[in-house]
Parts: sequence; structure tokens; C-alpha cells
Amino acid sequence: MVEDWMALIGNMNSAVRELRQAAPEVMKTFSAMAAAAHGGDALDAKTKELVALAISVAVRCAPCIAYHAEGAVKAGASRAAVAETLAMAVYMGAGPSVMYAAQALEAVDQMAAKTARPA
Repeated sequence: MVEDWMALIGNMNSAVRELRQAAPEVMKTFSAMAAAAHGGDALDAKTKELVALAISVAVRCAPCIAYHAEGAVKAGASRAAVAETLAMAVYMGAGPSVMYAAQALEAVDQMAAKTARPA
């Protein structure tokens, strides 16, 4: 086992409670945003949780993975649906990295060319 995900949720719940006490207005606003994001009817709850799970992977947020894995299971997502969702997260994590790598190489090339020019 890599992680005890249920324990992670329990630990994070305690930490988030502390944050709610320390920054109540910000956390109240965050909760309202979460409720609004879960609202609407164009996407069902399962799809929303799968999207959130994929984003959790892409941004590398372990607690987010725990919460949205739990949400996906509660919303009825199958293991196959989760696997396909995670495949897309892996793809998107790699694809943007390729794009940024190309930009980084271009930036280095431009900096090197500027440095190589006689003043």
C-alpha cells in the first residue's frame, strides 16, 4: 500500500477544520464555490467527480485525490471509468509538459543567441 487514503482524509479533515477557524471568511467563500461547482445539471455527479479526480492527478494533490476518489466511488464510478479518467490525466500531464519543454528549449535558444551576438 502506497498510502492509507482514508486516514489521509481523516487527517486532512482535522487540518481543514483548523484552517476554517483561522480563516473563516475565505473558507466560507471556498465552500460556496465548491457547492456552485457541484451544482448545475449538464454534468452528473459522477462525471464531476471524475473530472476532479483527473485534475487532482494532473496537479499532483494527494489529499485532492483522496477526496475525489471517495466522491467518485460514492457517485457510482466504476473502476473502468476511473482507469479511463486516469489515462486522460496521464496523457494531459505529459502533453502539456511537451509543450512547456518546447517553449523552454526555445527560450534557451533565444538567450544563447542573444549572448552569442557581439555587443
